[in-house]
Amino acid sequence: MLDRLQALADRYEKLSELLCDPDVAGDAKKLREYSKEQSDLQETYDAYMEYKSVSEQYEAARAMQNEKLDDEMKELVKMELDELAERKTELEERIKVLMMPKDPNDDKNVIVEIRGAAGGDEAALFAADLYRMYTKFADAQGWRTEVLDVNMNDLGGFKEIIFMVNGKGAYSKLKFESGAHRVQRIPTTESGGRIHTSTSTVAVMPEMEDFDIEINDADIRVDTFCSSGAGGQSVNTTKSAVRVTHIPTGIVATCQDGKSQNSNKEKALQVLRARIYDKMQQEEMEKYGAERKSKVGTGDRSERIRTYNFPQSRVTDHRIGLTLHRLDAVLNGDMDEIISALTIASQTEQMEKGEYAGA
Repeated sequence: MLDRLQALADRYEKLSELLCDPDVAGDAKKLREYSKEQSDLQETYDAYMEYKSVSEQYEAARAMQNEKLDDEMKELVKMELDELAERKTELEERIKVLMMPKDPNDDKNVIVEIRGAAGGDEAALFAADLYRMYTKFADAQGWRTEVLDVNMNDLGGFKEIIFMVNGKGAYSKLKFESGAHRVQRIPTTESGGRIHTSTSTVAVMPEMEDFDIEINDADIRVDTFCSSGAGGQSVNTTKSAVRVTHIPTGIVATCQDGKSQNSNKEKALQVLRARIYDKMQQEEMEKYGAERKSKVGTGDRSERIRTYNFPQSRVTDHRIGLTLHRLDAVLNGDMDEIISALTIASQTEQMEKGEYAGA
């Protein structure tokens, strides 16, 4: 690993030289490309530089132990060695994590789809709770959310809601949320006070740009129709809603949230690109079978990943066996502990498999 780290450091320093080159400074494309590459290497480079410095200090302190020292100096050297050894171990573990292959989608915005599944109106109401949870979490991260399409029931629940989360690292933190979310509680529609179990499904997909997923105009059919549901004065008066069908795959995306047909078409295309990419990923996973599946998240929409139990104020993530007894806080967007635990579990799994960048 040290050889790979040194190669990374050499590349980082070479990029510093290139970014000072007038020819590169005058080429916007190269400047952007090199700046991004260096930014991606920055954290690992800094950790490796500190590791080298701490290692040198550690060896110097060890050498001092062989010299004739008085008792007070010996104690000081021992204390320094202990501190340096602890920091060295911390940096080694940090570097192992940083050297893992990075998901190329981690920094991307995401498109999230939430659907009420088993449980009728109660499932739709729970879908609305999940939407609120994710938007509260996004707000805490400083991210921006935007509804792309919504289908509500009469009680204010969501049969389906599709929204965008815009923010650096959104996919890295939300990618493990795909799957079936189960709720156990007494529904507002239940007069007998019995606890019901309902489910809503969540799909988290990275936003794809035009150059990521190319869609030919000849491969899509665009239909317009009148908006329905929430939408202000334009509802049912103008054909602003747009439905885009990708003919080769049969994948469909609609958007009716905005009043502008052009805006709705662009948003529908965003969803379409994300769904096409997601379909490609699902097919790839099925092709390679269980070997490619992660314990933390397979991306299978039918996989039950978490239970929200209201009577016990309990949230349980079944993939990692994590249980928290603070349901209200989680549903109010305090998801950091869950997301951190899922991230660590994924990283641990990668380390156990010996997956490192450049390996």
